[in-house]
Amino acid sequence: MKRRACLGLLLLAGLTGAAHGASYPDRIVRIVVPSIAGSAPDIIARQVAERLTATWKQQVIVENKPGGNGIVAMSALRQSAPDGYTLGLFHAAAAVVTPMLYKEAKFDIQRDTEVAATLAYTPMMFVTDPKSGYRSLADVLKAGKAHPDDIAIGSPTRGSVPHLTAEMMGQLQKAKFRQISFSGTTQAIQAVVKGDVPIYVDGIAPLVPLVKSGRLKALAVTSDTELPGLDGIPLAKDVAPGLVAKGWFAVFAPKGTPGAVLDEVNAAVGRTLAQSVFVDRLKDLGTYPMAQSRAESARFVQAEKVRWEKVIQDAGVKAE
Repeated sequence: MKRRACLGLLLLAGLTGAAHGASYPDRIVRIVVPSIAGSAPDIIARQVAERLTATWKQQVIVENKPGGNGIVAMSALRQSAPDGYTLGLFHAAAAVVTPMLYKEAKFDIQRDTEVAATLAYTPMMFVTDPKSGYRSLADVLKAGKAHPDDIAIGSPTRGSVPHLTAEMMGQLQKAKFRQISFSGTTQAIQAVVKGDVPIYVDGIAPLVPLVKSGRLKALAVTSDTELPGLDGIPLAKDVAPGLVAKGWFAVFAPKGTPGAVLDEVNAAVGRTLAQSVFVDRLKDLGTYPMAQSRAESARFVQAEKVRWEKVIQDAGVKAE
């Protein structure tokens, strides 16, 4: 009797989840973003929201919740009902690095959320002032090994993917660099253009125009293959094996969101990534599409969490 009752409850739960997925969405869906209006995550979220609105015939809106390196937005997502009507679009640092570097971040991306879909990625680029004397990434590594802690590498902010990429390069190559984290990309780029810091690493979007204009020299890009728009720029992995790193964006939902709903979100994001107009917009922002199944997306986020956790531990970067 008990066995039949349990089977009945399981069947009912399955039917309820399937029904939820079949009718989803039937009202407004909001996407929480951990950054200000006009930022790259915000622009991408609004492009996604526009296309999901067209796909679902239901309004999808973006809510900006900046602050705390993603803590504010993640708190809003975690506290939302697990029904698919609140989603979060988070970048790599906010999703997997913040919990490791900020004590007030009490969340764990795997414990507290469901990964609905990966969306896009951007590789990192190492650049230098053309007058610095460094002609290649190999030159930089040679100097870092010969003069430990003397060669400075700048990055936009502490704990950012660019900062951790620079740390990872030193770890892979047994080279010691002096890490300088600025208070943002604008300040950092001004410093490298003026020659105040010899080497700088960041996502490609703010750097490509300066490279094309000749104000900065590209040393290497951390993609695993040559990408459109980055033709001719050396791959970092060819000089430092294993040096492949990317910033990324993914869509998350509160833990416990029904699988059928997550499947629909994943499918809708996949349809969005198949639109050439959307892909072109991503490229304008220095990002490239990353369509994956739910399972692939979850494995990717897990691997990224493990990767950056090791880099942080080996670098001795402490939580604040």
